[in-house]
Amino acid sequence: MAAAPPSGKVVYEQEGVFIHSSCGKNDDQDSLIAGILRVIEKENEVVVDWRPLDETLDTSNILCAGKDSSSVVEWTQTPKEKCSRGADRPSSYEAEWDMVTTVSFKKKPHSNGDATTHANRESKWSFLFSLTDLKSIKQNKKGMGWSYLVFCLKDDVKLPALHFHHGDSKPLIKCLEKHIALNESPHDERVLLVKTQKSLSQSFENLFDEPSYGLLQAFEGIMEIQQQRGQYWLKKWKRDPYVVTMGKFSKVTNYIVGSLRSSDQANQRRPPSEMADFLNDAIPGLKINQQEEPGFEVITRINLGKQPEVSRREPVSAEEWAKNMDSEGRILDVDYIKRLIFKGGLCHTLRKEAWKFLLGYFPWNSTKEERANLQKRKTDEYFRMKLQWKSVSEEQEKRNSRLRDYRSLIEKDVNRTDRTNKFYEGEDNPGLILLHDILMTYCMYDFDLGYVQGMSDLLSPVLYVMENEVDAFWCFVSYMDQMHQNFEEQMQGMKTQLIQLSHLLRLLDSGFCSYLESQDSGYLYFCFRWLLIRFKREFSFQDILRLWEVMWTELPCQNFHLLLCCAILESEKQQIMDKHYGFNEILKHINELSMKIDVEYILCKAEAISMQMMNCKELPQTVSEILGIENSSVTPDSDTGEDESAAELSCPSSLYQSISTPVIAANGTGDSASQAAETQSLTPA
Repeated sequence: MAAAPPSGKVVYEQEGVFIHSSCGKNDDQDSLIAGILRVIEKENEVVVDWRPLDETLDTSNILCAGKDSSSVVEWTQTPKEKCSRGADRPSSYEAEWDMVTTVSFKKKPHSNGDATTHANRESKWSFLFSLTDLKSIKQNKKGMGWSYLVFCLKDDVKLPALHFHHGDSKPLIKCLEKHIALNESPHDERVLLVKTQKSLSQSFENLFDEPSYGLLQAFEGIMEIQQQRGQYWLKKWKRDPYVVTMGKFSKVTNYIVGSLRSSDQANQRRPPSEMADFLNDAIPGLKINQQEEPGFEVITRINLGKQPEVSRREPVSAEEWAKNMDSEGRILDVDYIKRLIFKGGLCHTLRKEAWKFLLGYFPWNSTKEERANLQKRKTDEYFRMKLQWKSVSEEQEKRNSRLRDYRSLIEKDVNRTDRTNKFYEGEDNPGLILLHDILMTYCMYDFDLGYVQGMSDLLSPVLYVMENEVDAFWCFVSYMDQMHQNFEEQMQGMKTQLIQLSHLLRLLDSGFCSYLESQDSGYLYFCFRWLLIRFKREFSFQDILRLWEVMWTELPCQNFHLLLCCAILESEKQQIMDKHYGFNEILKHINELSMKIDVEYILCKAEAISMQMMNCKELPQTVSEILGIENSSVTPDSDTGEDESAAELSCPSSLYQSISTPVIAANGTGDSASQAAETQSLTPA
C-alpha cells in the first residue's frame, strides 16, 4: 500500500492514477506504476501528493529524490540513461504519455522552516508540490481513452504525466479550482494556466491574455468564497481581506499578498491605517477615510431626522405618455414625465419607445420625423461599423490579437448571459446572435475600451426591450457613456463611487459604519458588483427593467444608485449587527441577498433617504456635491459649531411633501398652473 500522506486534511483522493514509464523491460511497451493521488489542505498551503501503491516496485527506473514535503521540485534528465520508444508506436502518440524515463530532482532552498526530510524509502519515488508552485496543467486530447494530466511547475519544470485509469480527471480540476484560478490558455485549449498575482503596473493588454477570468468572475468567486474556497482561502481572507479582495476582483490592478502576511496570529487583523494603505495600493487613488481620522466627526453628530413615509404609484400607461406628446411627437413636459417614471416606472409596452429618450438616443424635444431621420442615419452608421469586423478574414484576425481576444471573451460571456430568459434560452437562439454582434460592433465603435466582462449584462436587458439590433446598439452606446469609467483600465468610476458611498453611509448611520470597520468590512467591497453593473445580478430580470428606468430619470438627485446601496445596507443593518456578523458572515449574507430584494421597497427607502438628506439643514459640503444639491449655507467638512440655520436647497422638501401639488423640477423650474391638476395622478389610487 501507499505510504501515509502528509499531515493535513485530504480534500481529494483518487486511486488508479498511473505513471507510464517508457523504460519498461520491453522497449515497445510502457511500464505502469499505479499510485494514489491526493490534494491535501495543510495549515499554510495546499499540496498535491502522488505516491505509488506497490512499495515493492523497482524504483531505479522511476524517480530518485531527496526531498522535503514543501520544497519546490526541480526535474532533471539523468545523463546517458534515456530509453528509446517502441518503433511501432504511432506518430500521434503524445510525448506526455511516455515522458518519464529516468529522472531525478534536486531540493531547492526553502525558508519556511517547517519542512521535514523524509528518509523512508517510499519518498524516493513519490512526489509532492504546493499549489503556489504550479504554473499550468496540460490535459489529454479529446477521445484518447482514459484522461491524463501533466503538471508544469514554475521555471518550466514538468512532472510525469498522471493517467486516470479508474476515473476522470475532472473532479481533480474542480477540486483545484477551489484553491486556485485556472484559465484556458489562448494558445492551446488543452492547457490550463494558473492565475497568479501580477505586478500593479500590469498593462490592460497583458491582462487580455487571460480573457476568461474577468472582473465579474473574479468578484463572484470572492463572494462565494465560503461555499467554494474552503477554510484555506478563508484564513487568507481573514488576515488581509482587502489585499485579497482588490487583487482578485480588479482586472487591472493586482496585489502580491505573499510577502505581506505574518505568521503571528496576533497580527492577523491589520490596523485600519494599514488596511487603507493596502487598498490604496490595490486601486491607486482610492482613499476612504477611517473612523478615527478627522473630518468625519461633524458628520457623525448630524441628526438627519426621521425618514419620511414614501409611496409609489402605478407604472406610466400608454395613455399618460400619449397625453404628454403634441401632434408632431414632441414631449410637452419633460420634467413632468420624468417624475411620473421615477415614481412608478413604465408599463412594458412603453419601454421600447421611452427608453430611447431616457438613455439619450432620442432628444426629448425631437419630433417623430426627426427621430425617423435619426434612426436612418444611425442604421447606416451601425452597419458600416458591423461590416468592419465582419469583413476581417481569418488570416487578418491571426495578426490582430486584440480583436481575437475581444471575440473570444464575448463568445464566452454571451453563452452564459441570461440563458434562463426565454429571449436568450436554447441553442442557436437569435437573441444570442444579436447580443454577440452588438458587442462585437461596439468594439469597433470604441476599440480602446473594446469589451470587458460585465458589459453583456448591461446590454442584455436593453436588447430584450428594444427587440431591434440597431436601436439596442445605440441605446447601449448611451448607457456605456454613463458607465464607461467603471470598465476603464484605471477603474476611476469604481474608485469614485466606493469613496462616495462611504461618505453617504457614514452620514446616514455612523454607528453601522463603525461596526463594519471593526469587522474589516468598512471599505464596502461587497458593493463592487452592485456598482459595476448597476445591480444587474441582485434583482430579477423584470425588476432590473424597473430599477434602471427609474435611475435613468436622474431624479431626485444625481448618484441615486448610491442611495439605493445605502437603502439595501440599512435594511440589512439590524441582522448584521444583532447577530454579530464578522467579515465572512457579512460577505456571505450580502451575497445571498441576490434575487431576494424587493425592488419597490428599496426604491421607496432610497427616496426617503434622499428626502432626509435634502431636508438636512447642515448637510456636509462633500455630500451636497455627491448628490448634486446646491445650497447656500451648507456645513463644511469640519467642525464649525452648532449653527442650524436653514439651507437654501435647489431641490426643496416641497418636492416630496405633497406630490399632488405643483412641484419644483430638478432644474429649478416650476410647473405651469395647467399642469397642476395632472399631478394628481402621481399619487397611487
